[in-house]
Amino acid sequence: MPELEDLLNGHRLRLLRESDADELHALIEANHAYLARWMAWAQGQTRAQTLDFIRSAHRQMVGNAGFHLAVVDDAGRIVGVVGFIGVDWTNRAASIGYWLAEAAQGQGTMTEAVRSLVAHALEEWKLHRVEIRAEPENLRSRAIAQRLGFQQEGTLRQVVRFGERYADHVVYAMLAGEWPDGRGRLAT
Repeated sequence: MPELEDLLNGHRLRLLRESDADELHALIEANHAYLARWMAWAQGQTRAQTLDFIRSAHRQMVGNAGFHLAVVDDAGRIVGVVGFIGVDWTNRAASIGYWLAEAAQGQGTMTEAVRSLVAHALEEWKLHRVEIRAEPENLRSRAIAQRLGFQQEGTLRQVVRFGERYADHVVYAMLAGEWPDGRGRLAT
């Protein structure tokens, strides 16, 4: 698992802890307007829900169904989260989700964090497919998938509910045989 892995500009990844609940919730609140635009869970996230998410992430890891990591800056402050929404071991597939505080964007941090999780899924777990979904208008999130060489497969219409409205998701995927192995060659 990529814990405390160096990322671009001194950012690191580490497991979420229950003691992170206040800090993580404060970050969500400080970025509410931005996050709520793209993520249904951010519409009315409470501290109790943040703690439940952290506990759920721990259960997910213990159950071998993936993990979620805090993205922390060089001062040790949480600036975002990246993780596996789910792992389908039968079909050797996983889906990755991520978010980053608005002020921490534009440095390549999340691209490197997602790259780390994709490498873990395809190289360590030997999965066949990794998927990323994003709203069509979420250009920053889509750019991460594109930068990493994911193929755009299509659009799921009205797949996520935000109160009374539904949003589309663009689906991107990386297959094991398409993933560069670090030397510019495709993995085998």
